[in-house]
Amino acid sequence: MIEVKNLVKRYGDRNVVDDLSFTVDKGQVVGFLGPNGAGKSTTMNIITGYISATEGEVKVNGYDVFEDPEKAKACIGYLPEQPPVYPDMKVREYLAFVAELKKVDREDREKQILDVVRATKIQDVSERLIKHLSKGYRQRVGLAGAMIGNPDILILDEPTVGLDPKQIIEIRNLIKELSKEHTILISSHIMQEVNAVCNQILIINQGKLILSDTPENIPEHISQTNEIVFRAKGEKNLVKSLVEKLDDVIDFKIKRTEEQEVIQVELSSPANKDVREDIFFTFAEAKCPIIEMNLNVPTLEEVFLRLTGEGTRQYGGKISKDERKKMKRKLIQQKRDKEEKSEEEAK
Repeated sequence: MIEVKNLVKRYGDRNVVDDLSFTVDKGQVVGFLGPNGAGKSTTMNIITGYISATEGEVKVNGYDVFEDPEKAKACIGYLPEQPPVYPDMKVREYLAFVAELKKVDREDREKQILDVVRATKIQDVSERLIKHLSKGYRQRVGLAGAMIGNPDILILDEPTVGLDPKQIIEIRNLIKELSKEHTILISSHIMQEVNAVCNQILIINQGKLILSDTPENIPEHISQTNEIVFRAKGEKNLVKSLVEKLDDVIDFKIKRTEEQEVIQVELSSPANKDVREDIFFTFAEAKCPIIEMNLNVPTLEEVFLRLTGEGTRQYGGKISKDERKKMKRKLIQQKRDKEEKSEEEAK
């Protein structure tokens, strides 16, 4: 549906968009993430034909945005960060104006207006002046305008910015409904929103694409280890000895809890090794019951901070090569120690 190839937008000697390439397939809801100044809005403005590109190619539904702009734009409904609504117009009047601008056939206009009014749930305010509406309703009116003409693609730039929690949930639910019939590219700084509605995520930084994957797979790109926390019922020395028997454990910490004879263990293992089954069977064999176990997966916010370099190590900063080497050396040494211990026991 959207194909971006080697896109560049240059202002003076600065590339705001720098050799950017990605695709958005039919039926996808794609989250477009990046820190302020990363080039998100610029890219969206180029895709919609609002501004030109310095270099590169953009196709929408097979139409080149630069060579066949009218056909490309007919496939897109665009909601910029500030909805382009006219405050002195009534809602229905504004939508009729948008339908005329988009050259919707006269016989179809009334039906389309009714359809988008229902879809965005603005029936109750359709005869009110836009300037008297709350920000949440103005966002809905802007979205209704983007939907006029029944475009296959909706491009939404920060659709929930400035809204209160209730309004954010309402817009989020609306986007979910729209995703059943539209391909959607959505820019947002609200990670919960992206997680809730998107099935693909693009992260850009300094105009470059740094990651494209599903929300479920994204943590794997930055997590060098699995962090597991579990609580077992037994003596501290027994729990410690059982953890030491486990393969592929990089590091661990053991501490008592407020519950009697319940020990908490925090351990890390390589990201490509899931040791939870080994933990379960090792402790079950020793009749040391596990009463709780959790795998701590990095949140999308932590991933974003690491990949864009916006956070410190405490909040998800990048892991250096030296740290990775250190973890690897520690794992190798632990394996050697276990092998030597096994040999001694065998003797």
